[in-house]
Amino acid sequence: MIVPRRFALLVLLAAVAPALLASGPAGAFSKQEGTITSADGLAVTAAAAASTSADPGVTPTSVLIGGTVPLTGEAAAFGAVAPGAKAYFDYVNSKGGVNGRTIEYRYYDDAYSPALTVQLTRQLVEQDRVFAIFNALGTANNLAIRDYLNAQKVPQLFAGDGSQALGGASERYPWTVGFLPSYRGEGAVLGRDLVRTRSKAKVAVLLENTELGKDMTRGLSRAIARKGPRIVASEPYELTATDVVAQVARLKASGADTLMLFATPKFMIQAIVAAKKLAWKPQLYLASVSIEPTIMAIARANAPDLTLGARAIAFVKNPNDPVWRKDPAVALYKSVLKRFAPSARWSDVYNWYGMTVAWTMVDTLRRAGKNLTRAALLRSARSLDTTANPFLLPGTRLRTSAADAFPIDTVYLYRYDNRQWIRTAGPFAAR
Repeated sequence: MIVPRRFALLVLLAAVAPALLASGPAGAFSKQEGTITSADGLAVTAAAAASTSADPGVTPTSVLIGGTVPLTGEAAAFGAVAPGAKAYFDYVNSKGGVNGRTIEYRYYDDAYSPALTVQLTRQLVEQDRVFAIFNALGTANNLAIRDYLNAQKVPQLFAGDGSQALGGASERYPWTVGFLPSYRGEGAVLGRDLVRTRSKAKVAVLLENTELGKDMTRGLSRAIARKGPRIVASEPYELTATDVVAQVARLKASGADTLMLFATPKFMIQAIVAAKKLAWKPQLYLASVSIEPTIMAIARANAPDLTLGARAIAFVKNPNDPVWRKDPAVALYKSVLKRFAPSARWSDVYNWYGMTVAWTMVDTLRRAGKNLTRAALLRSARSLDTTANPFLLPGTRLRTSAADAFPIDTVYLYRYDNRQWIRTAGPFAAR
């Protein structure tokens, strides 16, 4: 039994309540067996387990993979990536699986808490005995389990993170491969657009105080250095924060006319609502992790004058966009969800993202061969080179190497017209 998604809508509604309050990560939550009530961190095991043909999680007819996602807590909107991925694996299983093996995907709710991510990942590896960790979400979360997984030589594949700390440390952490585009690259693309379109911009930055926010800010800073636009204020917020109202007030006071929101959905929505209440109308640039149409609809409902014309990068197709109405990948996506995840909303692009990453995992398993070992899977994950993923924007290349753990090669720039995200420029190098 997979953990059901809970409370995501309540979390999003809380984010736009008049008091701008939202609940933090849950202290207790359901998992596959019983209830976890402790968030104590666990020590990293130093011993490394060698890969053999008898690696855990593999039988002649099946392979077990697992991961953690936030089904509750401040980033619960991201939780749909897991059922989206599982639906695609179930579809592949209905067609015979991969090299004669069906894929079992087991995921637990970590409420976006790194301490819980560590605890549950240890459970997946040591008790559930998964073959690989797949699709874990969050910068701090993935960094918290990286040492442990590399020490154990367990593949940490296609992590939902684009930090330089994770993707740029291949020599030290060869068992770790991300999936999201480089956050520094994303910040740089936004910065170059700023140079081109708002050469005298005074920029304010609200950033999550993790590698996500820091890397995007570094990329932005490098792209605009000595080219006209300048950062006049920046305000970090912690993952445990209740709201960002005070930060937004200080950013407005800086006199900025452009606002970069390098934030996850709850805090992005809070910032837009706060700016609206302060009668501040800056040009918005948004982190790509927070531009899902349902999220944008909430932001638009509260501040349509602010969301109109917002800019962001994208790398996956949007099934809500009429331009993809007759696209075969959209037809496949809807049919897979209808059959294997009937309660999932096809309009939720986080489901689409989950399917995008699952396609990549299936392709990686296929290329790893019939004699499936962790070492073979890692070699496959470290040698991606394909433009065949149908869920990515056309021409987007997935490419990795022994020294490169950022699969996404290119991104596009989009503008929000208060109905859809409209492609405006690209492709741009994502690295």
